[in-house]
Amino acid sequence: MITETGLASIVAAAAALMGGVALLTGLAAGTHVTATMCDDASPSPPRAEHPESVSAELCGQLPDIAVLAGAERGLIAVQAALRMRGIPYSWGGGNANGPTYGIGHGAHIHGFDCSGLAEYAWAKAGVQIGGHTSPQWNAGTRIPRDQIRPGDLVFFAHDPASPATIHHVGIAIDAKRMVHAPSTGSTVLIATWAGDPYREREFIGAVRPAARILAAPSSRR
Repeated sequence: MITETGLASIVAAAAALMGGVALLTGLAAGTHVTATMCDDASPSPPRAEHPESVSAELCGQLPDIAVLAGAERGLIAVQAALRMRGIPYSWGGGNANGPTYGIGHGAHIHGFDCSGLAEYAWAKAGVQIGGHTSPQWNAGTRIPRDQIRPGDLVFFAHDPASPATIHHVGIAIDAKRMVHAPSTGSTVLIATWAGDPYREREFIGAVRPAARILAAPSSRR
């Protein structure tokens, strides 16, 4: 988990480097900073579409991720999404504040759909991306597949040549895995999409959210 003190150190170091590479661990002497996205208190992912637990191997990799200035936002976003593992899928559910009751067949389920989870995750990183896949597709920079990093949004469409047919979004853990809310009857979980024939056929691209930073809360009461 990235602590508030650690995050401040990360931001300061990133600014000082002016776009250079910084390690998330050991950025400031005496400051406890960890980049792990593994939380013992988080529910284990259920058995559903391509389920995977956060393995010891994955946990061991995360503290050593070298990130460019600004990439800590992506780490915060994917960490927030991972903490929602086990929350039910709810069609139309979820927003920047967390899980909600959905609409239609999700009206009686408190949880997230795919875009609601993405909105929540990036709101935790301080970035507003909208609550549906359409604005989310346009919420940042298109990223080549071989440059996907933690927190990037990965999109899937019925017709990969047409963004108008996008129907699903996940939050990248790396270039192969994502955390997402798959479908009714499932829950937020980790899945390997790279190499999956269904996902490969529908992969349309990845986006790294940026720019639209949430305003600070008003001090007025």
